Amino acid sequence: MGKLYDELAQDYRVKEGLKACINCGTCTAICPAAEFYRYDPRKIVDIVQSQDDEAIEKLLKSDVIWYCGECMSCVTRCPRKNAPGLIIMALRNLSAKKGYFICSEKGRQLYPLTKILTGNILNFGYCVYPQTFKWEDHPESGPVWKWHCEHLEDSLARNGANYKGEGPGALRRIPQESLDELKAIFDVTGGTERIETVNKYSKIKAEQMGMDMEEYFRHTFNDTEKDHLNE
Repeated sequence: MGKLYDELAQDYRVKEGLKACINCGTCTAICPAAEFYRYDPRKIVDIVQSQDDEAIEKLLKSDVIWYCGECMSCVTRCPRKNAPGLIIMALRNLSAKKGYFICSEKGRQLYPLTKILTGNILNFGYCVYPQTFKWEDHPESGPVWKWHCEHLEDSLARNGANYKGEGPGALRRIPQESLDELKAIFDVTGGTERIETVNKYSKIKAEQMGMDMEEYFRHTFNDTEKDHLNE
């Protein structure tokens, strides 16, 4: 066994998701991501089973482990009840922990994702929050969403939301004591450490690319450097 495999093997998701793969390829056949990306869950499981540290490190530095949508279609069809999706989660976790995620375009997108989602959770108590969702960052949402963003408070009020209000209701203001509890949960469970790790390695990569953190954020959020799709 190699050191990377040993670390992976300690992850409960590998313990639960890798029982006895027979390399039948059913997971790849059912996988929605495999239909569009150059992505093969069977091969990923095969690499992990090989316990080959060199191959595992290459995987951790690749775009491949970031193609999975974590839909878990794989486990619903696997005849041995393996869960390649759980194994992918473990690989992503180790890639983030080691800083290998900055070696791939899709991996570097972990920075804006972490910044936006954890920022929303810790500052507002929501994963997605209207105030931080800017139409300019999501032109694919179309003109209707652009109008919605420009008339946000009126639109939400018409739909019965209690946006930034006291008391119950959708998008209500979350009390500070509840936000403090969320921060404590992040501290105890390793969430805060993960944010700091992602920020640390992302800053290193930004410096290597000659960018400040705002430029790096925009680059990783908006720019596609290469074609990831199946031909």
